[in-house]
Amino acid sequence: LEVTRALATTPCLLMLDEAMAGLNPSERAQAVELLRAIGQRGITIVLVEHVMEVLMPISDRVVVLDSGVKIAEGPPAAIVDDPAVIAAYLGDKYGKQAEAARS
Repeated sequence: LEVTRALATTPCLLMLDEAMAGLNPSERAQAVELLRAIGQRGITIVLVEHVMEVLMPISDRVVVLDSGVKIAEGPPAAIVDDPAVIAAYLGDKYGKQAEAARS
């Protein structure tokens, strides 16, 4: 509802903070599709989110903070391979899954 209200003002920038909090996987998938559609309309999206699986498919650029310190910045493909990001957020399992998907 809040996203709809924000879009009614025809913004050029949409800022969301932890928008996926409390959503189940099905709802998250729908939200990702909504954000993708919003981005395709030319609206810039700044998304603060800890669910990396949400960020990766819809982001052009990712900045990763750990305790307020920037530990990585770049395109999603580079972020998933960054050792500091893997250690802080993704874990070995995600890094190996991403590697297998690229093979």
